Amino acid sequence: MLENAGMPSLKRFMFVGGEIVPLQFLRALLADPASLGALTQGKISIGCLIVGLGKDGRPLETYTYNVCDHEEAYAEVESQAISYTTGVPAMIGGMMMVTGTWKQPGVWNMEQLDPDPFMEQLNLRGLPWTEVITQE
Repeated sequence: MLENAGMPSLKRFMFVGGEIVPLQFLRALLADPASLGALTQGKISIGCLIVGLGKDGRPLETYTYNVCDHEEAYAEVESQAISYTTGVPAMIGGMMMVTGTWKQPGVWNMEQLDPDPFMEQLNLRGLPWTEVITQE
């Protein structure tokens, strides 16, 4: 919606007799995200629905998800769960590269690498996940 209204733009234009830059105008109106962390309550859930074939060649559908509590995340790192669920996986990916767990010649997408050590680290680093097999 903001994009459709031109708000992310850096292009200057006249508004009520003065020149404004929409993105700067928007930034001035909205709360600083850092100030919202202590006020945020509730939980967020991030998940992936995976549909394909199992090792036996039969159709398989699983849902893997995590639930993260805003207040718990804030108590640990003084940030919302949204930032927590963004930062922790990035940190784990970096750790996998530095420790050599994800070190192979050439260029690889993380989806091409062994997911098991990454998923294990999610459990150990505050983002435990649950897998539900919805179709076998």
